[in-house]
Amino acid sequence: MRPGEVVLDLGSGAGMDAFLAAREVGPAGRVIGVDMTPDMIERARANARAAGVRNVEFRLGEIERLPVADASVDLIISNCVINLSPDKPAVFAEAFRVLKPGGRMIVSDLVLKQPLSDDVRHSVEAYVGCVAGASLHTEYLELIRGAGFGDVQTVEERSYGDAELFGGYEWLRQAARSVVSAKVRAVKPREGVTARR
Repeated sequence: MRPGEVVLDLGSGAGMDAFLAAREVGPAGRVIGVDMTPDMIERARANARAAGVRNVEFRLGEIERLPVADASVDLIISNCVINLSPDKPAVFAEAFRVLKPGGRMIVSDLVLKQPLSDDVRHSVEAYVGCVAGASLHTEYLELIRGAGFGDVQTVEERSYGDAELFGGYEWLRQAARSVVSAKVRAVKPREGVTARR
């Protein structure tokens, strides 16, 4: 993040990542947090008031239909949210739309090294635990490229141990062997590419 930039946080929750970004971009910059849950938007706004953070705003909306103007954002961030979307191509198309030419996206998300069993994929508990909605790592990168992004790369990857993430549930332990946390970076080309859906 650079001073003066506009940063968009997809799935901003109570605002933690947005507040960290606000500090990085400084008073000349701005951070927009988007979340689909009214309670979280209210909590984030209350947190901003309590902390005296003035260069952030929180908007109610869905990441598949962002309440953000075209080509108005320098950097998009997101932390373990996109895997929950049932329409990931729409998320990445919207990210592409709102980024300025040359803008960057860096997201941390759960992805799969191998397909999940049907039992896990259809489990409500696995969905709530951010597992059932995860895509194969290779497919996730292709979805980003398919939206028009260039320079798509995994810059960090972390595997989880059974106890650390999933506790004592046997089917969750099985899922743990398939799941990694990946930090992925991509860039919107400066010219000549329009968003694809």
